Amino acid sequence: MNCGASAPMPIGNLPNELSSLLPTSSTTLNQQLDLNQNPKRDLSRIVVPLDELVQNFLLVWLDEKFDESVDDYGHSIKQLRRTVNKIETFCESDECVEYMLQFQNQKILLIISGALCNSVVPHIHNMTQLYSIYVFSQKKEKYEEWAKDWSKVKGIFTEIIPICDAVRQSARQCDEDSVPIGSEIEPSFMYTQLFKEIILTIDFDKTKEVKELVEYARKHPDYVENNEQLQFINKFGEEYTSDNITFKIIDKLDIKEKTLPPNDPDLAASYNNIGIVYRNMGEYLKALSSYERALEIWKIALPPNHPDLATSYLNIGNVYYNMGEYSKALSSYERSLEIRKIALPPNHPDLASSYNNIGLVYDNMGEYSKALSYYEKNLEISLKTLPPNHPDLASSYNNIGNVYYNMGEYSKALSSFERSLEIRTIALPPNHPDLASSYNNIGVVYRNMGEYSKALSYYEKNLEISLKTLPPNHPDLASSYNNIGNVYYSMGEYSKALSSYERSLEIRKIALPPNHPDIGDSYLNIGNTCNKMGVYAKALSFGEKALNIYKNTLPPNHPSLADTYNNIAEL
Repeated sequence: MNCGASAPMPIGNLPNELSSLLPTSSTTLNQQLDLNQNPKRDLSRIVVPLDELVQNFLLVWLDEKFDESVDDYGHSIKQLRRTVNKIETFCESDECVEYMLQFQNQKILLIISGALCNSVVPHIHNMTQLYSIYVFSQKKEKYEEWAKDWSKVKGIFTEIIPICDAVRQSARQCDEDSVPIGSEIEPSFMYTQLFKEIILTIDFDKTKEVKELVEYARKHPDYVENNEQLQFINKFGEEYTSDNITFKIIDKLDIKEKTLPPNDPDLAASYNNIGIVYRNMGEYLKALSSYERALEIWKIALPPNHPDLATSYLNIGNVYYNMGEYSKALSSYERSLEIRKIALPPNHPDLASSYNNIGLVYDNMGEYSKALSYYEKNLEISLKTLPPNHPDLASSYNNIGNVYYNMGEYSKALSSFERSLEIRTIALPPNHPDLASSYNNIGVVYRNMGEYSKALSYYEKNLEISLKTLPPNHPDLASSYNNIGNVYYSMGEYSKALSSYERSLEIRKIALPPNHPDIGDSYLNIGNTCNKMGVYAKALSFGEKALNIYKNTLPPNHPSLADTYNNIAEL
């Protein structure tokens, strides 16, 4: 009987790309999929006011002596709030690092005391979410030579005002480096950027909605203690509701729509950006409509092999991928790849992204030989363009291991997963979720190879990290307990298996809808285990609970239904 053994899912962290989460199966630790979504657009097409841009960062201050009630610290916080809304302070290094690990898709600026920089910076410098580090110390000369070895350290500062200036500069530089329009970006930044693009598509009572917006903003934790922002919010509400303000954002959009030709690339960019918002909201049909309108304009306005066209096809492919329409996703990805082969150098990272995405589609379609071919093309470019221990290389090896696993070639899968783990152990902090994923995947392979002790060891390492980095009732924790239960079940240690399965069920009943198939899997696993232990009444009860869920959620010819009927018949 299938006890719900987990299978690794593909990851694709590629250069200059950000992660988007995909739904995971009941037995798989959450994995990340990267789909390249970076249209190479002229930044002059969208102007972001600096005070808005800086709001899109999280500022973290680590100082073991920090006390906001002390005048120096309190004054410094007030100065920083004039520049950045989101500020978190910590005295304990471990607590600070664990907090930062939660924000995989957020840019973090870190102020750190000189006393802690030597012990902390080497462990966090490679965190992708960490953008800049500012050392705050009165002993500037002591750390200036040290700072040269750490590229993210922007300087040694003895006063807070220069740090504020440096934060603004970092924010501006990040905007120039990342070309964020069209990529998977933080929600706060995305909605600030795209508000003017989407506002005209919404039918609403402006006076009523603005009043509610103002009330919400006044209570928001990012603004509640920021007097300057509160003054701005109050002024906005008063002037707008009294019709004394010309809504500049809408005016600019009105002008753009009225003055630009219907096939102007700027309009295509607007449609593209609206597509990004809808895709992040999960409204895939609306996203698809916006992306396709952008593509229509770009096909008229741009040369046939322009990189922006490749990106447009890619965005459409991403939506089809999210919708599970893999054939359509494949068609769009292949068109994007055709253009990139013509427009880009042979080892360009965007080509690697295209190969990865096509591999992902073939992987999901069960065409593993083709998936492997494209993953290997991705790896070939990545090995030439990335440092030897770059996290994106680990993701490439992970994807290849996943294909080998699905093909039943466990030794090759194990080799690839172990190479991925080696890189991640070097490149990532010790409790990074990707390390947990690697431990999980290696555990999966060992279990299928019948090496249960090794499988258990890796599953427990996965659980150890997950317990530190996930909320207590996160579905992935349930999967971790379920996997451990699977191993104990295979080893014949049914009491331990039952304990793990029951813990998994507890979490799933809190985290998931009552008829979720994963809850059915838990019932089934507990029923099977009770059957092995000779507790037949309980086994029957849980088998029937599983059957009721499966009958409501699975197709009538699904294998789990047949297995469950057979199990009940044997009791």
